[in-house]
Amino acid sequence: MSAGVLILTGPTASGKSMLALELAERFDAEIVGADSRQIYRGMPVGTAAPSDEERARVPHHLVGFLEPHERYSAARFVADALAAIDAIHARGRRAIVAGGTGFYVRALTGDVALSPAYDAAVRERLAREARVHPADVLAEWLRALAPERAAAIAPNDPYRITRALEIALAQRAGARRDDAAEHLRARGIPFRKLYLDVAPDELQRRIESRVDAMLANGLLAEAERIGGDAVAADAVGYREALAYLAGWSTRDELRAHLIRNTRRYAKRQATWFRTEPGLVRVPANDAFERAVAAARELGWAGASSGWA
Repeated sequence: MSAGVLILTGPTASGKSMLALELAERFDAEIVGADSRQIYRGMPVGTAAPSDEERARVPHHLVGFLEPHERYSAARFVADALAAIDAIHARGRRAIVAGGTGFYVRALTGDVALSPAYDAAVRERLAREARVHPADVLAEWLRALAPERAAAIAPNDPYRITRALEIALAQRAGARRDDAAEHLRARGIPFRKLYLDVAPDELQRRIESRVDAMLANGLLAEAERIGGDAVAADAVGYREALAYLAGWSTRDELRAHLIRNTRRYAKRQATWFRTEPGLVRVPANDAFERAVAAARELGWAGASSGWA
């Protein structure tokens, strides 16, 4: 049994989750999520998390296991993902990593340096800066230190900006310990990274369809239950829903804002993955066969599902 890992990524609404499900059933695999919002419990509508039915079909890991008020980090994701992958391989099964959080994917493969430990002095300095300066000033600072990372973060997202600054400053200070690196490449685990490329018009259609489904399936009730103070509530969808519930927009404006902001998020994801090392872009309408080919490169041919 090959110990290689297949990684599926791409913008929101590109079809990653469904493709991962189909491949997992075909190749006797389990799925490890790489989504910074699907990790939270009780938020399946706004995060488009795998349904109970889908999770019953194929085991999913790192989905719905944190409370919405808990903070998470890329370093913790790498540790959790590696533990999940090790357990999957120990069961004699294959591992598929699927998700659109580019920083998680890059950290897992070892293509970005992470701060090895919490640095109280750096974090306190950034907290002081955030109290004094607006988010756009911090965003400009981040662009100077780490332009690729800055391009993937909304300029009005102070939490992600300060976290990215913390990592960038630690790296500049030489905080990384290469001999302590833990990621797929350091472990010698082979992997293939595929990016689902969707034509702009088709992606727009999918985003509109997803927004309509979210509204029909209870996004407003979910946002009200989570509340605006939760860490997870800064995800696209919850801010807009809470604004509507507060009377700041009409229903039509809510839908328009959700579509617009989801599209902007998809563009930020595309910008990030444009520079992703070793990424193979595949047309979404031909993704299954291309993913099967990538799986064969990992030695997955001859799976119990009948592929030879």
